[in-house]
Amino acid sequence: MTVTSLRAQENVEDSRWETAVRCIKKYEGWHGPEHYPYVAYGHRIRKGEKFPVSLTESEGDSILRKDLKEMCALFRHLGKDSLLIACLAYQVGPYRLLGYGRMPKSTLIRKLEAGNRDIYADFIRYCHYKGKKIPSIERRRKEEYRLLFIQ
Repeated sequence: MTVTSLRAQENVEDSRWETAVRCIKKYEGWHGPEHYPYVAYGHRIRKGEKFPVSLTESEGDSILRKDLKEMCALFRHLGKDSLLIACLAYQVGPYRLLGYGRMPKSTLIRKLEAGNRDIYADFIRYCHYKGKKIPSIERRRKEEYRLLFIQ
């Protein structure tokens, strides 16, 4: 690989990262003090974390990027699909995908780990809240898939 092609590849990765951040911001919206225990763009406050009552947009942006980076690290074994799955995990939680205790690993993750990348139906399936299909969440999943899935 040449230096030019490496730079081009980095630019593509940077643009996908920025696309993921914009998509999360669009659908999560801003969480103020009235949304406790969530702040900024959907960050759930963990034990021991302290945040000022009012966060600036740049602080919220850096919190979002830090959280998304952590999610990507959890799913790095999925290679080029790690960013797409990290965006999903940002909303539904990584435990829903990776499983824990009696909760099994999701079909979506099992398929990707087996090398099967035909995941559209499984990815879109994460659009329910309290047992009901939510059209706005379904639109979000479709947009995330369209923007972040690499052939």
